Amino acid sequence: MKEVLSCDGPEFRDMFAAGSGWLEKTVPDINAINVFPVPDGDTGTNMFLTMRSVMEEADRVSSDHSVAVVAKAMAQGALMGARGNSGVILSQFFRGLAKGLDEKELVNGSDFATALGEASRAAYKGLSQPVEGTMLTVIKDASKAAEEAAKSAPDNLTKVAEAAVNEARDSVARTPLLLDVLREAGVVDAGGQGIYVLLEGALRYLQGSAEEMRYKRPQMVASEVPVSAQVSPLSTEREEPYGYCTNFLLQGHKLDPDKIRKRLENRGQSVVVVGDEGTIRVHIHTYDPGGIIRFATSLGTLHQLQVQNMDDQHIGFVEMQKDRLPSSEMSVVAVAIGNGMKEVFRSLGAATIVSGGQTMNPSVQELLQAVESIPSQKVILLPNNKNIVLAASQVNSLTKKEVAVIPSKTMPQGIAALIAFNYEGGLQENVQSMNEAIKEVKTVELTQAARSTQLKGLKIKKGQFIAIVDDDNLVAAGNDLNEVFFEALDEVGTRSAEVVTVYYGVDIDVPQAEKLVTEIRNKYPDKQVEMVSGGQPNYPYMVSLE
Repeated sequence: MKEVLSCDGPEFRDMFAAGSGWLEKTVPDINAINVFPVPDGDTGTNMFLTMRSVMEEADRVSSDHSVAVVAKAMAQGALMGARGNSGVILSQFFRGLAKGLDEKELVNGSDFATALGEASRAAYKGLSQPVEGTMLTVIKDASKAAEEAAKSAPDNLTKVAEAAVNEARDSVARTPLLLDVLREAGVVDAGGQGIYVLLEGALRYLQGSAEEMRYKRPQMVASEVPVSAQVSPLSTEREEPYGYCTNFLLQGHKLDPDKIRKRLENRGQSVVVVGDEGTIRVHIHTYDPGGIIRFATSLGTLHQLQVQNMDDQHIGFVEMQKDRLPSSEMSVVAVAIGNGMKEVFRSLGAATIVSGGQTMNPSVQELLQAVESIPSQKVILLPNNKNIVLAASQVNSLTKKEVAVIPSKTMPQGIAALIAFNYEGGLQENVQSMNEAIKEVKTVELTQAARSTQLKGLKIKKGQFIAIVDDDNLVAAGNDLNEVFFEALDEVGTRSAEVVTVYYGVDIDVPQAEKLVTEIRNKYPDKQVEMVSGGQPNYPYMVSLE
């Protein structure tokens, strides 16, 4: 894979042009998850239109200029063309980049890390009330990762950009941890998603994949905190209106962004004021746009004035969500934990993932919300843990929908059940086939003993590794993880199985897992052995025997 150690002004422009093109492909997807600060479905559009202005200004710079000159032009384009809350924050991102690259002919890894740090500080400074779990957090986390990577690769722009992009992706996935509205809606932050896609596109350019990007689409980041629903239709009935999104460019003399921001803080929400003494971009959600406009015209001249009724935008957003919802008559809700495990269930067609497992059992209310969030009137629940089966069984009596529970006690059992699910079959037909499927799977789970005890003739010390079959049968214990692993495989009769699937946990790295799988293949050469990154906590390995 290509690595760019540094780039000049034109290359820096092309790098973000690739990012802008990559962002354009996700505009509808980003709009569809836009629920903060209000669910009006325009974050993707606003970010892309802002980027279009960024690139138009950058294209006006001649090809022989330094990265500092290009970055400054991009910042000016962002300020002049910023749209909406996300666009104004994005303009601050570019303003910070330009500050960090001032007087630079080229940008290397260390320079880019410094610039990202300035971008983060500028983005936070522009808001009167910064909120974590938004694009601000993603920019901050990406900048910190870049700064850390620059310590070991100061002269490698690609390496530093890669570290920033990887952390931006992870940060986006974590945004629901920080913002309740995201967790309730089952989505990541739309602005943060946009930042990640923009940076990923820039990285792909540095890696030499610009041509390949023409035929591919960005992968949207899934929430690291599975909740009871994906984005579902939102009610148009509100006790209070959203008001008006008011956005304009103010030009004058000796303008003070900080003072203007303070004056506007009590006159609306989502206040963003950025710029300098001559030009300021203002964004505010207010019930009185006229008063805001009168105040601004007393300070200078207004340009690019936009006043949008957010209640109308919200209704449009609701209709868009209805159009995007699946219309299948029957759906599956699964309980899972671990990013890899969640992805397996999603890829097999689960409509909704509820966060939960050992030590983190979801409530009846959370399961009910998941069932109610999907349009299907017939729902099959996969609890995937014996401690969740009882809670899942309560849901049917609390909803008008027809709910059936498959008593899967482990995630591998749930996966087998979902593979057996037939969208064209009836509810009872599916219940029967899925129940039969979980009987064909043995699950071995490796974990550590929480306390010293003696059980089934085994003396167990706190902290020792133990192997449990089908969530309730202890079969092995010891100090060495791999020894316990293979002792358990012998105990459960692996030789009679055809397929062995190893799901490795969050604390196991790929080389460890690969070594273990190689040993399994050597010991059981006639078996089909598969390895999957489950990312599950508490369990270094889960093994499915079929």
